[in-house]
Amino acid sequence: MAAVPKPGGARMAEAVDIWERARQTWAVAASELSRLERTVDRTAFERLVRLLGDGRGRVVVAGVGTSAAAARKIAHSLCCVERPASFLSPGDAVHGGLGAVQPGDVAVLISKGGGSREIVALLPSLRTKKVAIVAVTENPDSPLARAADLLLRIRVEREADEFNMLATTSTMAVVAVFDAACIALMAYTGFTREQFAVIHPSGAVGERLLSGRE
Repeated sequence: MAAVPKPGGARMAEAVDIWERARQTWAVAASELSRLERTVDRTAFERLVRLLGDGRGRVVVAGVGTSAAAARKIAHSLCCVERPASFLSPGDAVHGGLGAVQPGDVAVLISKGGGSREIVALLPSLRTKKVAIVAVTENPDSPLARAADLLLRIRVEREADEFNMLATTSTMAVVAVFDAACIALMAYTGFTREQFAVIHPSGAVGERLLSGRE
């Protein structure tokens, strides 16, 4: 049986300027990204790069919901610059997965509000295992921020949607900050094109690297 359309639904859909919504989304994102150099604490960012560059252990990155998607991307980017990293599922972690984390490792925990129960549940075990905790949150008074060895506060004025609720711009800001950290890490560790060719021999990038083309 066909669904009964909601009254006014068709008229509302016709009234929406789809392209304008897209332009607004990009405009909000561009504005928020341009603010990062003023809102991200320089000392904390430099400490992050040194912690990642000087460490001999591995890096685990954890988040839930949209933050989990950002965490997976960050872990992959770190691997691409020869900093071994992996995504840690908070749900699996408290059921034995924390055995993958060892003393001397770094845990990057992402939670916009800093109170996600799944993330907070990891803190006692990580402290016991003497793992360096990096809190990525907008709330410096949150349980995550208070328990961290390093607080990287990333905050935006608004999300892209009209309700200011959907994790869009805030997630992009987190990824952008860690993209910048990876680029800085390449310079800090002296990462070379030859190293990149070894770990990225496939695809268009690999073809360029192996052929010597810029």
